[in-house]
Amino acid sequence: MTNFYNLPNFLTLSRIILIPILILFFYIPTDWSNKAATIIFMIAAFTDWLDGFLARKLDQTSSLGAFLDPVADKLMVSTALVMIVHQNPVFWLALPAIVIIGREIAISALREWMAELGARTKVSVSEIGKIKTSSQMLAITLLIYREDIFGLPVFTIGLVLLYLAVVLTLWSMSIYLKIAWPIMINDKNKDFPSEKKSGLTHPKDSIE
Repeated sequence: MTNFYNLPNFLTLSRIILIPILILFFYIPTDWSNKAATIIFMIAAFTDWLDGFLARKLDQTSSLGAFLDPVADKLMVSTALVMIVHQNPVFWLALPAIVIIGREIAISALREWMAELGARTKVSVSEIGKIKTSSQMLAITLLIYREDIFGLPVFTIGLVLLYLAVVLTLWSMSIYLKIAWPIMINDKNKDFPSEKKSGLTHPKDSIE
């Protein structure tokens, strides 16, 4: 089923709709704003996993879904990181946020360029992607919540996980660039590896 009106696409769109709601609750001057914003981000993170799972399970992938899914992910993550840094304007927090957001911009540009050459842009690095995404989502969740729980330094743990996500983010980017490198240095654009050789895979198994 490739119809626009399917559950995975609805979940992806809902993640975009949640962005202004996240911003609203994050900045509401109340004692529970961080808790509400944390719950909203957790819901968004869950839909990120759920829409991909349902798209595979129900065979409801679509071109629109393949486009919107990474857009929704990057918008949600970038928005959350910007808000966290705005709330805590320090170098050691701004640096990983800039690296993560900058990497997404660079990879998005690379994907667009590769698409113009007729090359698919999905790369199978599932294990790295899963660990990175999990670390990143958990880090942002803890940084938004920021209050200690049972004596545990939630914000510090979130920061450590964010730096772990940075390492995995750069690692996954290096794999993507390694695959794209042959065509980047070939003026004739004819030596790009085939899907089988490059590890190109299912539309929902994108590099993360």
